[in-house]
Amino acid sequence: MDAIRAKPSSQAPIDETSLAAWLALLHCPGIGPRRYRTLLEYYHQPRTLLDAGASEINRLDLPNKTKAWLKKPDWRKVEPDLTWLNSSPDHHIISINDQDYPERLKQIDSAPPLLFTMGNNELLKTTQLGIVGSRNPSAGGKENSFHFAQSLSQAGLTITSGMALGIDAAAHKGALASSGKTIAVTGNGLDRVYPARHRQLAHDIAASGTIISEFPIGTPPLPDHFPRRNRIISGLSLGILVVEATPKSGSLISARLANEQGLEVFAIPGSIHNPLARGCHQLIRQGAKLVETTADILEEIGVQLNNAPMTDTNPKANMELDASSLKLLSIIGHDPCSIDTLIARSQLPAEQISSILLVLELRGMVSSLAGGLYIKATNHK
Repeated sequence: MDAIRAKPSSQAPIDETSLAAWLALLHCPGIGPRRYRTLLEYYHQPRTLLDAGASEINRLDLPNKTKAWLKKPDWRKVEPDLTWLNSSPDHHIISINDQDYPERLKQIDSAPPLLFTMGNNELLKTTQLGIVGSRNPSAGGKENSFHFAQSLSQAGLTITSGMALGIDAAAHKGALASSGKTIAVTGNGLDRVYPARHRQLAHDIAASGTIISEFPIGTPPLPDHFPRRNRIISGLSLGILVVEATPKSGSLISARLANEQGLEVFAIPGSIHNPLARGCHQLIRQGAKLVETTADILEEIGVQLNNAPMTDTNPKANMELDASSLKLLSIIGHDPCSIDTLIARSQLPAEQISSILLVLELRGMVSSLAGGLYIKATNHK
């Protein structure tokens, strides 16, 4: 095995033999995060296990393929990880024994034994809020994600998400437009960008934020990796904000995990005619906090923000409306008006009207009534 450069940590420098052992155990078949941690509780260091000898390894309650690997690791599997580590000073590998490892993440049931990181590791210890949602959101949903992330970032939170299409990407961009404090958790190795169209976004995040993964270099973005990614998003965060989601959305996994971890779950409501709002409504019925402004979030977690500003109002309240929104607002009067009536009067498609109504509601310009009716807000002429 080629000589490697050891990475320093705040606890103790890790020598090349120890780091290679950590990585070898990560690649070992039959060892996931839970089993890895169980072995660490007994052996403390992977090197101790690998040096234990065949007779002791044979006594362990492990699959035969796992025992065979432990007795004779394939060190070639480790080489891509070490090559990646040495390719840039911004590349890091953090073990769960390292003081740089996020303490909040360490407490979850299946904490990753290793984190591959790219960018500013200091953000891992900052106060974080996860923002998740649909990969195919409405225009209003993407705007909400961007502006909530921007405003919450200004209030001192680091925005954590999964760099997926749609809501995730908008959240990262909102944070980058403000403080730049954002963390992307991926479901693949950090030698590749998924989705590929987010190559520039990944570059921007790595430049001022952090990209992290529990998966070794060369790991593809497989479907079962994304629930694992979601547990890290919730594990790093004080709470999870769901912007738009269907009832079967993977975003609800993050919300469920956050709830199981005793974290705050926030959800932005939407039009009853918008299918992307139904997942959020489901969460609200189950006890998630209904969110209309960033103040709704900050009042729940403000104490842990060291007295960060909590007087923030709707982040979009002062933005100018586009022509379609102005048109629809002029049509909505002070008498209740149905979606069908708005379609007939405006000649706009139903999906666009639903998105516009969500934005107008969040700005306090219109109110929704029972039966799917809308009315101009009393404080808006």
